Amino acid sequence: MPSIVVVGANWGDEGKGRIVDFLAVDAAASIRFQGGNNAGHTVVNDFGTFKLHQLPSGIFNPDCIAVLGPGMVISPAALSEEIAEVKAAGVSVKLHISDRATLCLPLHALEDTLEEERLGDAAYGSTRQGIAPAYGDRVMKKGILVGWLMQPEVLLERIQFMLDWKMPQLKALYPSCNFSQSAEEMTAWLLEVTAPWREFICNVTEPLKVMQSNQANLLFEAQLGAGRDLIYGEYPWTTSSNVTAAYAGIGSGLPALRPERIIAVAKAFSSSVGTGTLVTAMEEQDNFREASNEYGAVTGRPRDMGYFDAVATRNGVELQAATEIALTKIDCLTGMKDLKICVSYAGEHTQNPIWPQTAALTPIYEEMQGWSEDITACRTFASLPQAAQAYVLRIEALMGVPIKMVSVGPERGQMILR
Repeated sequence: MPSIVVVGANWGDEGKGRIVDFLAVDAAASIRFQGGNNAGHTVVNDFGTFKLHQLPSGIFNPDCIAVLGPGMVISPAALSEEIAEVKAAGVSVKLHISDRATLCLPLHALEDTLEEERLGDAAYGSTRQGIAPAYGDRVMKKGILVGWLMQPEVLLERIQFMLDWKMPQLKALYPSCNFSQSAEEMTAWLLEVTAPWREFICNVTEPLKVMQSNQANLLFEAQLGAGRDLIYGEYPWTTSSNVTAAYAGIGSGLPALRPERIIAVAKAFSSSVGTGTLVTAMEEQDNFREASNEYGAVTGRPRDMGYFDAVATRNGVELQAATEIALTKIDCLTGMKDLKICVSYAGEHTQNPIWPQTAALTPIYEEMQGWSEDITACRTFASLPQAAQAYVLRIEALMGVPIKMVSVGPERGQMILR
């Protein structure tokens, strides 16, 4: 049975959560392989509406094990709250949490906030959850591993080691830094707040290898999108991890993974939250943003709204080595009179090898015919209005990869399979 990797083709917020929730019905494991609680995946199903930040979106399938992989940074209190939320909705939680994942501590969130404040107008647009400092500590070999929660004496020792290194730097760079928690206090807090999920900590590679050998369906879920990848994204306005499908094996605990399907999720229009440039930004965005409910899942910040950017999206599809595309939120375009697709750029550096959005570019548009019919009840491609079909087919031709899934609403059943 296939290993399926679900990734973002744009800047995040593409609707990966609803795609994973749809596919997880047939999955033995749903696996997050990078990132932390700095972005949210919105899922709407029979249990209700959820904004998941660390739990994989397959958590709602009672036969599916939710795995938090070693490539993640885990915010302990937030994870406990998230588990409590889904349990309160009647979800039976089955978890494996990697002992090699990194803890993202309140101190990291403070460090993140202090740095954004120091940068002022030059800030990166961070969600201030502490993701970058937590990954930074891991790279500096000062990170706190989830597995040490099972060894309190080691946990205390490593926290003290980290504080001895970090605190003099923070107090020198940020005079307002008033963090005073001792290593003993931090250790006690961690042991208390992680009690709801410590029993799930393990070497996740072992159960995943067993499932893989039994030909089970494995579903890998990325956070954010290609434009935010640390290496290939719109640097420096990126996240602090690798969000591409190539990292799915390493970040999940199966380094030799060879997925059969890589699904790049793309919106039927462009949107971006945080710092960076959206070449196809609309002049008038407010009404469309409100109607499409385009606000950040973590911060609630309004997303910058734009027309579908085929140049940037194809770049993302290629970076993800996608075998197919899932196109989401096409229903939000119903009634749009000014419908168009950016097919190329004009200006200097149009072949920018880092990311198209980093240069001052002018979008070249192709006008498309709009439609006014409500398409949220459509369940076949043929039942879509001709104009909507033409829109999907034009995007497919520009991407060079088949669009196999078309989402016409947020609920699990509002999906057209091609």
